[in-house]
Formats: sequence, C-alpha cells, structure tokens
Amino acid sequence: MPLAEDALRDVELLANELITNAVSHTDAPCVVCVSWDGERLRVEVTDAGHELPTAGGIDLDATDGRGLFLVAALATNWGAEPDPAGKRIWFEVGTNAAVSGDERLTALVRAAAPKAGDVVSTSA
Repeated sequence: MPLAEDALRDVELLANELITNAVSHTDAPCVVCVSWDGERLRVEVTDAGHELPTAGGIDLDATDGRGLFLVAALATNWGAEPDPAGKRIWFEVGTNAAVSGDERLTALVRAAAPKAGDVVSTSA
C-alpha cells in the first residue's frame, strides 16, 4: 500500500487506540478488519459493547479519554455504528496523512497534555 510515513504511523496509533478501548471497556475480545480500496486504508474494530462513543472535549485532569480525540483529529474519516455483535468503530486514512505538519503535532500534543499537577518545575 502506498501510504506515506505519517499516514502509516497514524494507522498504527489509531488502531491501537480503538483496539485498546474495545478490550478495556468490554473486558472481551474484539474483531479487527482491515481493508484497502486503492485510495484509503479502513480499520474496523467490532466489540461487544452497545454504547456508541462520541469524541468530546479533552478533560486535562483525566488519565484517559484522549483516544477518540486522536481518531477524530488524525483520520481522514471515522465513525461508529451499531453491529449485531455490539458496535463497530472505524477509521480511514488516505495515502497521505489527513493532518500533517504543525496541525498534526498540535493534535498529538493536545492529546498527550499532562495534568497541571504532573508538571514538575525545573527552576530552583
């Protein structure tokens, strides 16, 4: 597949986020399907949970909850839909990263922003 380096990194990161969410929120296995249509790579994760997720704002005090923010920020397209087994969450990444340069860096930094209490002052 002719994916740019940033796009390939996005696929790895976003697939990891969706699979981790599926397993940790349902405490059950999930099914992962990957397809290529010649222009976009699509990753679908189906799990036993029935509640459809939404990508809301980031709570900087929370230790989790940034995965869907990353999916929404970095994927070319994404969505969630009911499935007979529970729900299916998917994303697509095109041959070039949907978000690149400073915009991509900003999305990654915002998702990884530490809590104010986690920042250690280096001044004496």
